[in-house]
Amino acid sequence: MKDAPLVSVIMPAYNAAPFISEAINSVINQTYAHWELFVIDDASTDATVEVINSFTAGDPRISLIKNPVNKGPGFSRNLGIENAEGIFIAFLDADDLWLPHKLEIQIEFMRENNLKMTFSSYYLQKENQNKPFAIVEALPVLKYSKLLTSNYVGNLTGIYDVSKTGKVFAPVMRKRQDWALWLTILKNIGSVLQPLAVYRVRQESLSQNKSSLISYNFRIYRDFLKFGFLKSGALMGRFLWEHFLIKSRQVKKLDKGGELL
Repeated sequence: MKDAPLVSVIMPAYNAAPFISEAINSVINQTYAHWELFVIDDASTDATVEVINSFTAGDPRISLIKNPVNKGPGFSRNLGIENAEGIFIAFLDADDLWLPHKLEIQIEFMRENNLKMTFSSYYLQKENQNKPFAIVEALPVLKYSKLLTSNYVGNLTGIYDVSKTGKVFAPVMRKRQDWALWLTILKNIGSVLQPLAVYRVRQESLSQNKSSLISYNFRIYRDFLKFGFLKSGALMGRFLWEHFLIKSRQVKKLDKGGELL
């Protein structure tokens, strides 16, 4: 891509040793090469730091930042954003993957359409398998009122343009902080319908704890957006409807050959 702007990739990591090599390699293997990667280790107790160091030793584009104590993904992402020097900021968790053309396609799409933020469709893949079992289709159009009812942005696909928004930080919450970040940015947004990433579905994932997520969702409405109690409660009812009856329609099952069923 001509005059390729720098993309800062933010990757929080906690006890991710079994998966983080694949995540980092999926950044290294991008067809778009003008990037920097900040891996923020959140006081891991396994070999995560050793694995990260094996990459930083051979690629100056990759940097390790270490939290002295566990702070959670929101704090870690914000620390990466603070250090970022890129025009664009992108996010990838340590157990997820990007497809090779992800940055090239998305950055070109953003520049051609003068967008401050984009996201894309993505695949779902179980942690003990090497092929996706479903695709989560991005909405062709996402308005603030729709995002307010549920998080329709897969964080591993989201990118925003710092030159248009400034650096946008997430609230320091252990869950749903990415939703708050996209709610802050959302205006003039576009989506890439092509799947550009792979979300690894893990049993131990924070997002698997549904009851806890509901509590954090309410905090987004009440504490972050400062809505009244009644409005927050009404939006929670809308969220439950949207999440379980509407949003699930975006998930399309794949056969063993990777084709839609």
